[in-house]
Amino acid sequence: MALKSRTRRAVVALSALAVGAAALTTTGSALEPRAQTADELLSEMTLEEKVGQLFVTYAYGRTADTPDPVNREEFGVDTPAQVVQKYHLGGIIHFTWSNSLYDPKQIAELSNGLQTAATSSGAQVPLLISTDQEQGQVTRITEPVTQLPGNMALGAGRSPQDAERAAAITGQELRAMGLNMNFAPSGDVNVNPANPVIGVRSFSSDPALAAQFTAAQVRGYEDAQAAGEGVSASVKHFPGHGDTNTDSHTALPVIEHDRQQWEQLDAPPFKEAIAANADSVMSGHIVVPKLDDSGQPATLAPKVLTGMLRQELGYQGVVFTDSLQMEGVRQQHPDSEIPVLALQAGADVMLMPQNLQVAIDGVIAAVRDGRLTEQRIDESVSRVLKLKEGRGVLANPFVDVSEVDSVVGNQQHLADAQRITDRSTTLLRNDAALPLKSPGKVFVTGASERGAKALSDSVRARGPQSSALATGTKPTQEQIGQAVEQAKAHDVAVVLTSAAWNPDNAGQLDLVRALQATGKPVVAVAVRDPYDAAHVDVPAWIASYSDKPVAMESVAKVLFGEATPAGKLPVPVPEPGKPGTDRYPFGFGLAW
Repeated sequence: MALKSRTRRAVVALSALAVGAAALTTTGSALEPRAQTADELLSEMTLEEKVGQLFVTYAYGRTADTPDPVNREEFGVDTPAQVVQKYHLGGIIHFTWSNSLYDPKQIAELSNGLQTAATSSGAQVPLLISTDQEQGQVTRITEPVTQLPGNMALGAGRSPQDAERAAAITGQELRAMGLNMNFAPSGDVNVNPANPVIGVRSFSSDPALAAQFTAAQVRGYEDAQAAGEGVSASVKHFPGHGDTNTDSHTALPVIEHDRQQWEQLDAPPFKEAIAANADSVMSGHIVVPKLDDSGQPATLAPKVLTGMLRQELGYQGVVFTDSLQMEGVRQQHPDSEIPVLALQAGADVMLMPQNLQVAIDGVIAAVRDGRLTEQRIDESVSRVLKLKEGRGVLANPFVDVSEVDSVVGNQQHLADAQRITDRSTTLLRNDAALPLKSPGKVFVTGASERGAKALSDSVRARGPQSSALATGTKPTQEQIGQAVEQAKAHDVAVVLTSAAWNPDNAGQLDLVRALQATGKPVVAVAVRDPYDAAHVDVPAWIASYSDKPVAMESVAKVLFGEATPAGKLPVPVPEPGKPGTDRYPFGFGLAW
């Protein structure tokens, strides 16, 4: 029987290899579907092949066959294709720093090359190819891919239809580039304004609004699959990362929500995502002592992943861990034990272990010595394979490179993105400063170089002269002085702030006050969290939630009265030093 299975798989491998080569060279011919189902594949896999399916990591290289010395250092082989083949990986995740993301056609060719490597070796199982294209603050692939301002901006726009459309645009473009999974959306409810890691990645501080929009984005990412264009969503970070003032990348946050608070604040987005048939959920590296007394981060806690997510919420899909390189999960255990504990807790797929070989060896050793059963491994592998089957990845993992440009950044997507963004811009203060009345010269400065340039360009496109000077999030006195001198030579100063509420960034507030002291009209734009608007008064405050050019174009429309600001705060802006008091309440937003 084993010989027969292997012979059959060899035939499938040759077929897959031919399909992969065709995908790289043809210009639109139909691609041959794979013959095997998820159940058939699972029945023929070795233990090593099964365990490989439970890991997703990165590999360095512009193409599947690009040698990179860092691959040799981290994985013991030279190219991304060899990483996939050596470890029988279930998936690959792309980042700019892994030299994976240059332009849409390159990404598509890389995706096809990786799929060829996967389908011509081992169990011949196609890959989940993923990234974190949340949009807004966390955007891995930039222009010409369509850009959007992110979750909190969508929450300000108050349109679930816009949230769904934004996800559909992103998902269709990712799929055209060969990515079939997106680690988005963030379902975290940002109830803590001091949250250093979620913030504008959250739709809202209101659980009902966050839940509605989380489900809308799951539908946007996944429902387009009926037309062969969608991707799997991954709702994060269970059980909820919104009420923390610690970043789990660098430490282990503790969230003190009790059962009632969790059910009211954190659970609704995950419940709605599950009802919307989310393909996957990602765990958070957070300790919730009033919900689980183990002291473990949720990623390693059976009471959280199995008890709360699987049993209480009834979730049957794939559970991913957040990156296993984050300090929030590595403080208590050796790297060889972390994936074993994650599987025992109820996770299915381990994302980015610190040392892939050590992690895989740890899981195999745990099966050999009985701490994990092969049946437990099969449960997770089955979920992974069925996800791939359901999303069409098993049948057709390849993309037509010649079609990429017709999908990615096309005119319809760009126009829809601009309309969605225009509806999110929120005006918090206006002492008769806006719209601007025929300004001759507009000076744009502040925290964001990208935002300052983009807004200055948008201003110039409307006629007035404009110049830009970025000062960064921590401006020096010299930079503040330079900005003041330039402001004096202009008629209006527009200053962009980014988390100026954070004491580490207090120099931004000094910049705003110094510009005020020039006597020139000042308009401030919070290009990240809207909380900045409570920390210094200026004649006009705008919240854009993003510094992307699409958001700066929307700001320009408001500045010049071309569009009425339509956004409503999706979070309250608290009064500094006065707990329980809001400078601008939830739902606030001016118009004209």
